Amino acid sequence: MNSKNDIIRAVPTNIITGFLGVGKTSAILHLLKNKPSEERWAVLVNEFGEIGVDGSLFEGQHSQEQGVFIREVPGGCMCCASGLPMQIALNQLLARAKPDRLLIEPTGLGHPKEVLELLSADHYQEILALQKTITLVDARKLSDKRYTEHETFNQQIAIADTVVGNKTDLYAEEDKSRLTAYIKQNCLPSVKIVFSQHGEFELSILEGSTSVAIKTPHHHHPSEKHYPVANLPIPECGFIKAVNEGEGFKSVGWRFAHDKVFNHAKLKTFLTGIHAERMKAVFITSAGIFGYNLTADALTEIAFDDGEESRIEIISTSLSDSLEIQIMDCIET
Repeated sequence: MNSKNDIIRAVPTNIITGFLGVGKTSAILHLLKNKPSEERWAVLVNEFGEIGVDGSLFEGQHSQEQGVFIREVPGGCMCCASGLPMQIALNQLLARAKPDRLLIEPTGLGHPKEVLELLSADHYQEILALQKTITLVDARKLSDKRYTEHETFNQQIAIADTVVGNKTDLYAEEDKSRLTAYIKQNCLPSVKIVFSQHGEFELSILEGSTSVAIKTPHHHHPSEKHYPVANLPIPECGFIKAVNEGEGFKSVGWRFAHDKVFNHAKLKTFLTGIHAERMKAVFITSAGIFGYNLTADALTEIAFDDGEESRIEIISTSLSDSLEIQIMDCIET
């Protein structure tokens, strides 16, 4: 175990990847819940949106006192711009946590192969021990060309050591066999396939070295510079808005000052009515502080003990211009 005085060396490291809404956050929350109590685990989470919500969702359910350390990299794939945002965040996280295991969650629209290549750079050779890459897949999506013809979706599958067919409770009879056939066609020969509900699988599948052959790192570059909207001071108007676009999807998000309290009933009606590929949020409401998670399947609500501000991020192929009006209408006056 790495103590606070130890040199950080050979930290077991797993990439947990998968497309939008497949259950990566649920899977990591399950892993954190079941980690050995004496171990310190670190999570580096990447978000497509600029606002950054996942960190708040994780921290709302796990704390440093429990041996869990979280760091976010919002604003698109964290391996862009020569990987500098990722390297800074990772180095700071490792120095703070000195973890016994590191989990890295790229955005569902990110490039896990390039992330894996960055983690294999000379600087990290002695610091990190790359273990199994886990890719979550919803087998129901294999009948949708928006997924099977999407480069990122297929890259996530191609670099997997283990494919987790998640959400089996929602599968039709033929979905498992369709996923098995797709994996055999598009994966490493050594890939392992497991099936799960709600992102729940054994910790043991994290263990063992990755089989992915790492090439010399190469990087793609964003067309414009991303600014750290997730950390900017909120202006006097009480909120800040940010948008992003790429990989065929758009995102919009807002951060609200702590004194903006949302009507709980109105908010749930608004969130339930959102039509999007993905929505995550943390809100300070009239009934308490809650974390929200919306996929095509359901909206979930989890009560939190504390929260510094309200945040929401919505990802879709198209976004309504009325979203801001609707969300502002939920604020109590």
